[in-house]
Amino acid sequence: MNKNNLRIVFMGTPDFAVESLRALVEGGYNVVGVVTMPDKAVGRHGSVLQPSPVKQYAVEHGLTVLQPEKLKDEAFLEALRSLDAHLQIVVAFRMLPEVVWAMPPLGTFNLHASLLPQYRGAAPINWAVINGETETGITTFFLKHEIDTGEVIQQVRVPILDTDNVGDVHDRLMNLGGDLVVQTVDSIIDGSVRTIPQELMAGKGTVLRPAPKIFRDTCRIDWRHLTTKQAYDFIRGLSPYPAAWTTLLAGDKKVEVKIFETRKLPLEHKNSASVGTLLTDGRSYLRVVLSDGMLDILTLQQAGKKRMDVVAFLNGLKAVDGMCFE
Repeated sequence: MNKNNLRIVFMGTPDFAVESLRALVEGGYNVVGVVTMPDKAVGRHGSVLQPSPVKQYAVEHGLTVLQPEKLKDEAFLEALRSLDAHLQIVVAFRMLPEVVWAMPPLGTFNLHASLLPQYRGAAPINWAVINGETETGITTFFLKHEIDTGEVIQQVRVPILDTDNVGDVHDRLMNLGGDLVVQTVDSIIDGSVRTIPQELMAGKGTVLRPAPKIFRDTCRIDWRHLTTKQAYDFIRGLSPYPAAWTTLLAGDKKVEVKIFETRKLPLEHKNSASVGTLLTDGRSYLRVVLSDGMLDILTLQQAGKKRMDVVAFLNGLKAVDGMCFE
């Protein structure tokens, strides 16, 4: 068997998955079908249906597309069987029932954006940055019953710089992911694939950190319980999307603000004001006091307005004494 007659079904939805699909298609692999989420209603009244990035790419390249509402729906399963795939590849899709992942004779493998067994779950890139990790990576593994626990095929390690936000790390992993997917397919084709159980990859006593789905409440900044470094990592771990947020109290105004970029100030800048207090000259800087230092706020967005730098933000804000983040 070679890449021309190995029948592949690809499953994915967001931009992160498109790079892997592109690598397969442009590499001449035989992608016989693509499974993605149903079109999403957007617009003011939800009257416009927007296809996923994976669907857009698939349609542009004349690939068969399936968009099931339910993965156990018999009509979908029959359509999937008719594609007669030897191998299925999953990148940023959704949890599959066994009837789907066990269908092809060569199995189903997933590309996950962490160094498994660390950061199993829906948001591995965000949580790695939020937790201040200095390294992450990508992993391919065969699916089994428990989510993100299957035997590892290959991994690539990637540094996280202190200046990286989650968008930077996302793009780095996305681009490397396409290459790793192709390498994994090649190892399956030539029979050189060797897998490692995840329980053998974590040393004794290793604490495994999860990567649960991120909700709105997850993104609220808890100034009182974070050090300067933790707050800095929290903000960059959610920037540019979905973005960390807080509430600005300025006199009788109470405004929700998203914060995208900050700078840690050295300890000599520590102020005796209470945690959450804002220090500003009203023109050029806005600093928030934490338990062990301060953060310089660089870019932010007031609810209902565009993202802007701190100078533009202060120009539109009447600074008052006693301003703080709640």
